[in-house]
Amino acid sequence: MTREDNRSRPATDRVGTICRALRRAIIEQALEPGAKLPEDALGERFGVSRTIARHALGQLAAEGLVELRRNRIAVVATPSWQEARDAFDIRIELERLVVRQLAGRLTKTQIAELHAHVDAEDEARNGPDAISIRLATEFHILLASMTESPILIRYVSEIAYRCCLTLSLFSRPHSSECAINEHRLLIDALAKGDADAVMSLMHHHLDSVASRALVAQTRPRGRDIMDILAPYAEPPRAARAKAAG
Repeated sequence: MTREDNRSRPATDRVGTICRALRRAIIEQALEPGAKLPEDALGERFGVSRTIARHALGQLAAEGLVELRRNRIAVVATPSWQEARDAFDIRIELERLVVRQLAGRLTKTQIAELHAHVDAEDEARNGPDAISIRLATEFHILLASMTESPILIRYVSEIAYRCCLTLSLFSRPHSSECAINEHRLLIDALAKGDADAVMSLMHHHLDSVASRALVAQTRPRGRDIMDILAPYAEPPRAARAKAAG
């Protein structure tokens, strides 16, 4: 998409496009904690002005994924180990509220949608670890969306993304098989309508994810941001066509 094409779109759409791309790049660990996010490079990659890029960075900073430093330098956030543990603890309590609201109230269509998502997680199990982590995170955001509570959806999404960020900062003996099995147990408990059981399952699941994750810091990879963001800046259809080819 050219800069001229982008200028014809509302500013909010352009900001949203950059946020979605950067958020996914961070979740998939293409952008590591501490990586610089220059406004001019983002503007060039996405065909927008530096002002639009700055607004997108500000939104991601509000979500806790980006840190804004002096002289307008933005970097991917680098939470401490304690901040990472705190994020998981907060996430546990929020997601206990989610499953308490959903227990026994999901439709057959919603249960089928959850099962389909976990099937996609299973298919991705032998692929890149970062893709498995993204899909696992999106399962929890899908659950939150089914509450139809704007507050829960917002806060669960933000805290889930922050927890994803910690998974790129701390090495872990990640087991996608464990996460998949735990997700299936959650769906079964939700369908049965046992609120206490599903709240306990969610607590155990997220606490186990944190325990498996928060081990040690990884070394920076030092790649160029323009190369990193190339696939994320492509329109969704173009990216799918390239993958299919």
